[in-house]
Amino acid sequence: MGKIRRKLTKSFSYAIDGIKYTIKSQPNMRIHLGVGTIAIAAGIAFRIASYEWLALVIVIFFVFILEILNTAIETLVDLYTEDYHHLAKVAKDTAAGAVMVAAIMSVCVGLIIFLPKIVNWFF
Repeated sequence: MGKIRRKLTKSFSYAIDGIKYTIKSQPNMRIHLGVGTIAIAAGIAFRIASYEWLALVIVIFFVFILEILNTAIETLVDLYTEDYHHLAKVAKDTAAGAVMVAAIMSVCVGLIIFLPKIVNWFF
């Protein structure tokens, strides 16, 4: 049991190191964290419904996941070659594009959830 626990602890430690690396090295990840925090605070303030929380949490974490994967892809490409290569650019650009699509989707979800509440708050 002790050996399994040590392996599991190491595994979690490596995962946390990867998340920390992404937060420290990627300005966009810090932006995503800030916007996600604001969205959660808005959810609390507006007392959104459980199904709205579900949508909000899914899109926030989806963006985080893709930003972490984007960082991994960029790092692997940089490890492979520092020279310009068209396919390296394609790999980096498509990974970044996936993050952007997810971020746009999360903004759409946020607008669907919060815009009516904001409008009702003012009128």
